[in-house]
Amino acid sequence: PGYGDSPSSQTVVTAQGRMAFLGRVLQELGMQRPVLVSPSMSGRFALPFLLLQGDRLSGFVPIAPVGTKDYSIEQYQRVQTPTLILYGDHDTGLAPQALQNLQHLPQHHVVALPGAGHACYLDKPEDFHRALLGFLRQLK
Repeated sequence: PGYGDSPSSQTVVTAQGRMAFLGRVLQELGMQRPVLVSPSMSGRFALPFLLLQGDRLSGFVPIAPVGTKDYSIEQYQRVQTPTLILYGDHDTGLAPQALQNLQHLPQHHVVALPGAGHACYLDKPEDFHRALLGFLRQLK
């Protein structure tokens, strides 16, 4: 909501609103403890949800998400959700900042995809899927 061709919405102007929106989506879809994959702009929705309702997730896979600098080290350290931090090693813009902040999540593993840019899942789909499936297999 509020991006691309979707209509703007006052509901998602705040982090609280974006978190509530994502919670409603998961509820409407009947998803219980899903793994949330969050590339780039979706970080604005996923990060507040992770930080305040991470216990509703089985895992979290941020892919150079935006908004990581909006939260403190202490907030990240409280999250107990298993996390796979994925990024392309050619993403010199957003990935380093996201990694710097997300590395404070206690249960994280980092995978840098060689030769991939910001949309590492498009640049190196086989490597991306291998890392993602490996992470999923390790979850309880």
